[in-house]
Amino acid sequence: MLNSFFNLDHRNVVVIGGGPAGLTAAHELVVQGVSTTVLEKAPIVGGLSRTESYRGFHFDMGGHRFFTKSQAVEAFWQKILVDDFVERDRMSRIYYRQRFFDYPLKPLNTLLSLGLWESLLITISCLRWKAFPHPVEETFEHWVTNRFGKRLFETFFKTYTEKVWGIPCTELRAEWAAQRIQGLSLKTAVLNMFRRPDKNIKTLIELFHYPRLGPGMMWRAVAARIRDRDGKVRMESDVVRIERTGNRIDRVIITEHGRELPVEGTDFISSMPLTELVRKLDPPAPDHVILAAGELKYRDFLTVCLIVNHPDLFDDNWIYIHDPQVKVGRIQNYGNWSPDMVPNPDQSSLGLEYFCNQGDEIWNMSDQELVELGKREVDRLGLANCADIVDGCVFRVEKSYPVYDAAYREHLTILREYVEGLENLQTIGRNGLHRYNNQDHTMLTGMLAVRNLLQGENHDLWAVNTEQEYHEEIRAGEAEEDRTAEVKVLSGLHIAVGPERSIGVEIESEISVGETCRPTSAHDDTVHVQLVEEVTLPAQA
Repeated sequence: MLNSFFNLDHRNVVVIGGGPAGLTAAHELVVQGVSTTVLEKAPIVGGLSRTESYRGFHFDMGGHRFFTKSQAVEAFWQKILVDDFVERDRMSRIYYRQRFFDYPLKPLNTLLSLGLWESLLITISCLRWKAFPHPVEETFEHWVTNRFGKRLFETFFKTYTEKVWGIPCTELRAEWAAQRIQGLSLKTAVLNMFRRPDKNIKTLIELFHYPRLGPGMMWRAVAARIRDRDGKVRMESDVVRIERTGNRIDRVIITEHGRELPVEGTDFISSMPLTELVRKLDPPAPDHVILAAGELKYRDFLTVCLIVNHPDLFDDNWIYIHDPQVKVGRIQNYGNWSPDMVPNPDQSSLGLEYFCNQGDEIWNMSDQELVELGKREVDRLGLANCADIVDGCVFRVEKSYPVYDAAYREHLTILREYVEGLENLQTIGRNGLHRYNNQDHTMLTGMLAVRNLLQGENHDLWAVNTEQEYHEEIRAGEAEEDRTAEVKVLSGLHIAVGPERSIGVEIESEISVGETCRPTSAHDDTVHVQLVEEVTLPAQA
């Protein structure tokens, strides 16, 4: 295991993708002195967590709250931005049947909005399906109905879910619900209408942190740190071919400023969509693998950004639009995420999110047509007056959501088995794993990929984000194990060697023998560093 540390000079790692997963992996590599090149095809970093700008306004592509149960991720965030986070109270609602419902659901608000009779019918439906559930949970509809009843499913889940995914809930797999609608959090929110909540539940959804200028602020800062440590972050560099010899990748071919260029590497970490990676292999992958890649699907979305001559439109950070009479699925109010997202305090900026597929009616509309559609729909919903909207723009986001349809497991298994056979490649992130992960989970896949590469560990990146109660809640009083390891700090390489295993750390301040500090890089979130002996490595030959 230690040999991988001492051969850092011989490694040249190519990271495909400049989103959270790729940039996190690259940062962890350069911290340990590894030659690293990031290839990003877009003109800005951040991937799905990027921040777009227009006339001084900043727009988050999707709304990215910064909360996590991972100390490693939290330490990473705080180290990068330090004082550039704002703390925000969450407020979000559901628009349904021309009424607004607090979300998470609140007893009195829900009762008054639904009415006593409808609330009673929902309760009866829940009890009926608890007593006689679907024996096998194969679909999203099965999963939700078994927990909340058919009537609540049809009230608060069906319309919005089908708007987001573009397929019936009977085709969307139950795995997505188990991963994204964590049973503890949503179940507690719904059942709180009828009983007192569990006092041991501590929610993370009431308060969250957010970068002043949106999530892209984080990833611009990470990219700058990578460059400061002699790493390369190459923008508008599109990987068009991945050349291999047998099961080993030799290089990637990119187009950059109209030219094709080779980028050599000893190791490759990719967050590009798994389907694209397979199609770009040269020599090509076997026919059955290419066929499987063609069957995996994605959902895209676009954001219509509107600038409104009104400072206080509504208090929500975002609103879910369940109404099938309008096409918009979710609306962000960026000033309520951070005031610095809006340069003029007398104005507001909204982001109307339309879920679609490349080539469909919405995707093919011109920017002007989309702005006009957004103006009409936000006026119809009563959230802004069309006459007050003075400007707008559109940003399209490809392959935003990996689709969990009826056949995805079979096809994904084929792709996974094949790419795992490429000995110097690891795939990470939402699209690299075809897994609907949050930002922090994608970061963890990047961190663990680096551990696998440099420390000889064997983390299953496909298993990240299987914790059932993760997304919205943790139980109060959960103690995080906190251990102190006696280590040696190897000067110049920022490497700590433990008695049983090796961990990568970065010590930015001097410590004396016997003193303890927490590593400032996020390789191991449960280990403190205690300097017992300082050792200087001999110069590499």
